Amino acid sequence: MSLVLTGAEVARVLDLDLALEAAREAFRAYGEGRANMPPKSYLNLAQGDFRAMYGEIFLPHGHVCGLKWVNVHPGNPRRGLPTVMAKILLNDPDTGLEWADLDGTLITNYRTGAAGGVAADLLSRPESRCLGVVGAGAQARTQIAAALKVRPITEIVICDCAHARARTLMEEVAASYGVATRLAPTPQETARAADILITATPSCQPLVLREWVRPGTHINAVGADAAGKQELDPNLLRVATIVVDDWAQASHSGEINVPLSRGEIAPGDIYGSLGEIVAGKKPGRRSAEEITVFDSTGLIIQDLALGYAVYLRALAEGLGEVKDFLRTD
Repeated sequence: MSLVLTGAEVARVLDLDLALEAAREAFRAYGEGRANMPPKSYLNLAQGDFRAMYGEIFLPHGHVCGLKWVNVHPGNPRRGLPTVMAKILLNDPDTGLEWADLDGTLITNYRTGAAGGVAADLLSRPESRCLGVVGAGAQARTQIAAALKVRPITEIVICDCAHARARTLMEEVAASYGVATRLAPTPQETARAADILITATPSCQPLVLREWVRPGTHINAVGADAAGKQELDPNLLRVATIVVDDWAQASHSGEINVPLSRGEIAPGDIYGSLGEIVAGKKPGRRSAEEITVFDSTGLIIQDLALGYAVYLRALAEGLGEVKDFLRTD
């Protein structure tokens, strides 16, 4: 029997606190070797792509495996559709039986934002006050919300090449959080102001240069999620402490993929994984002057941990529709 949950039902039980808790558990499991996670596979299409992500994770409250099928179609907003949409299946690892079939679009947004929140908590300076955001799409919203959960942010600076989209985000953030929010005309002004910088764009060329980033800044590099994408100057990466979510994924599709392929940085320049830091195997920020970068590609174990938490909440609240997909006669 499988519990089918629509996007509206997922939204009823999903919140950022649940996402942050699930993200910590997912990265801790990764750091402690309690995860089985092949790299994601890509199906490239004329107008976008699909990614198949699958894996297994041992959580304190359950053992789960599953699959996410997720698209990225940059032209979708012109059609009135989200750029990213997803479906998540959760299965019993011991029998293969399906537990849940749920919309994964909101889960994808929340788990990516929550990973940024965990990274900011461990890698940014505790006194960080100014949050800079380059890219005002859907992911910027959960990244901002998560940063506000873990740091005493008093100012948010937003930049996007689509000025109307940046203004909309600015107005939403100011109304939702009551934090001083302003627009910046360029990534340069945004980066120079930021204690924590979020880059969440589909760029294939560096948007943030080394000389714009002050000592002590932390950067969540979220946009590079496929080969050829990059948002940060390789000169910046060379002086930064680089933390990846997963080496295999980051090296072929994360922020480090292009400079690695060109020999501008080397594998030895990578400090470690976020899971190692969450598990206490490596320290997080080590000095006030250190520039830190979190290369976030998005891991299936994040989806499984949060999807399973959503599934358990929905079960407890009697949400969703139970379907028996398996023919047994």
